[in-house]
Amino acid sequence: MKKRFMSMAMAGVMCAGMLAGCGSSSDTASSGSGASGSSDDAYNISVIVKLTDGHFNKVIAGAKAYADEHDNVNVEILSPTSATAYDEQTNMIETSLGSDYDAVIISPQQSAAAATQVANTDKVIVALDTDFESDKKSSFVGTGNKEAAKSGGVAAVEAAKAAGVEKPTAVILTGVQGDETHDARLEGYTEGVEEAGGEVLEVQYCDALAEKAATATEGVIQKYPEGVDIILSTNDDMVMAAVKVVQDSDNAAFKKSILCGFDGNQAAIEAIQEGTLAMDVAQLGYDMGYKAVEAAVNVLEGKDVESFVDSGAQVVSTDNVDEYVADMKDKGLWED
Repeated sequence: MKKRFMSMAMAGVMCAGMLAGCGSSSDTASSGSGASGSSDDAYNISVIVKLTDGHFNKVIAGAKAYADEHDNVNVEILSPTSATAYDEQTNMIETSLGSDYDAVIISPQQSAAAATQVANTDKVIVALDTDFESDKKSSFVGTGNKEAAKSGGVAAVEAAKAAGVEKPTAVILTGVQGDETHDARLEGYTEGVEEAGGEVLEVQYCDALAEKAATATEGVIQKYPEGVDIILSTNDDMVMAAVKVVQDSDNAAFKKSILCGFDGNQAAIEAIQEGTLAMDVAQLGYDMGYKAVEAAVNVLEGKDVESFVDSGAQVVSTDNVDEYVADMKDKGLWED
């Protein structure tokens, strides 16, 4: 059976021919059917991610792996050009819902907007990575973001205390306010820091963007010249920007700061190996993508699916980084 994968960075305005290529061709499943109406009798599933980065590359690999292992499943990957390309993702969701897919898996940039879009669909809907409220949604597959971030906050405070800090202070760099994923991570970090005996000095909203995180970190260094014990980030792009600012700074106090990211991207893991990043909350993105497609297929086949499928996470530090890298290499998710 021919497997069809499409990984696309799409503009907000798409021509009719491109729309046809995204699911309305003759070998694509009839919408709403349990088994495809196509000649190969396959389930055709659209997977719409937030963007293409280190984390979502793992998610995409997992989704493709499920299709590789199942001859009756085709997946097509759609990706906006950035995490804030809202109109692009809106068009992708609209196009997928109007095309001959059996199921649509969505990692929403804007949860409320995604919920509105799927309100009248008869297709199987699965939320991926970021949840949204909808009675049309069969399941949410993703990291338990609050608990995962909480474990990172606790680990960072414990590391600071082990270094001799009695009540560690922390600053949190986070994404777009209102994004359910980043809000959950922010809440988890805050709870973890406070419960472990630390204090959150402030939160910087950086729209999940490296350049904004760099600017915010520069401001934090200026505001707290005596140093901040911990800098927590709700994604790896932001923490890597903070690492560079701290390394380039003349402030010796900040070079002692414990920096922690969230995602498990290769650049962050390599920074742990190099000693410039203390720790990272690594999502298991491969498992996330695999389980999301699996959940959609199970619904199409009439099987019971949990409303929340936790794809897991782990705190990676110098203590276990080599083991983590070995696992990524075994899965073909590490570039030498």
